[in-house]
Amino acid sequence: MPDHSSLNDFYKRSAAPLPEGIEKEIGHFNVFETEKLFDKASGSRTMPYSRRKYYKISWIRGKSRVEYADKVIDVQQQALLFATPQIPYHWLPADGNQTGMFCIFTPDFLSPGRSGVILEDMPIFQPGSLPVFQLAPQEVTEVEYIFRKMHKELAADYKFKYDLLRNLVLELIHYGQKLQPMSALSTAQNASQRISSLFIELLERQFPLESAHQRLSLRTPKEYADRLAVHVNHLNKVLKEVTGSTTTEIISKRMIQEAKILLRQTDWSVADIAYTLGFDDLANFSNYFKKQTSLAPLAFRS
Repeated sequence: MPDHSSLNDFYKRSAAPLPEGIEKEIGHFNVFETEKLFDKASGSRTMPYSRRKYYKISWIRGKSRVEYADKVIDVQQQALLFATPQIPYHWLPADGNQTGMFCIFTPDFLSPGRSGVILEDMPIFQPGSLPVFQLAPQEVTEVEYIFRKMHKELAADYKFKYDLLRNLVLELIHYGQKLQPMSALSTAQNASQRISSLFIELLERQFPLESAHQRLSLRTPKEYADRLAVHVNHLNKVLKEVTGSTTTEIISKRMIQEAKILLRQTDWSVADIAYTLGFDDLANFSNYFKKQTSLAPLAFRS
């Protein structure tokens, strides 16, 4: 399973203080000025949460490049970027002069019970969207005002400040949804390799299965394609070119590998293993496993 930066990793690396009272809050929220975050060892700019375990909204000032799924966007001046845990992305500053601000928050912070919204249902976080927006001067003023207000309210001792911060986050989301997304550049030279790498990352991110109550969230080629914001046929074509195998073959091979590990190294029942791998019917899993290995699950375990 790929290593993911945790909240503790970020706070240790950046020396940024935890918001007062956050331990009493459900979910996590914080807002930062980009230019004030440096890696203490190398002195280079850090980009916390690049592994996309959290939602992140960034106001970017300065030349940079955003790699979002299979798309690449060059930012020449100022932009607003919305990152979701479902879509892999990477932000590459062109030099050391980037400034701006960003906020990060966990899904629990804006859970439906607390905010009244379902983030995954909002257009800006839908598969296939390109949530990077060029900002005109007036829009920069308005976006900066929201971020500065977040920064001010987070430092205040107002009893209901996290409710206010939720409203400001939603204001930013709605503001972004009214903007025109930037166009992606042509990325033919590296697109296939990048899509292939992002697919493998998404696949491996689901493993290992460490609890019989854990369950794969992605099982079909279309589900992976939606997360990567590409058409399923394009994903299959790319993987066939790069790896020599189809999307279905790669997914199946990894699921069988995990099934073998669980059968040999745990005492979970075959029914539990079938459930964690996304099978609702034990017979379907047994037939699937036998087709791939020529052995029934219990025969393999013995």
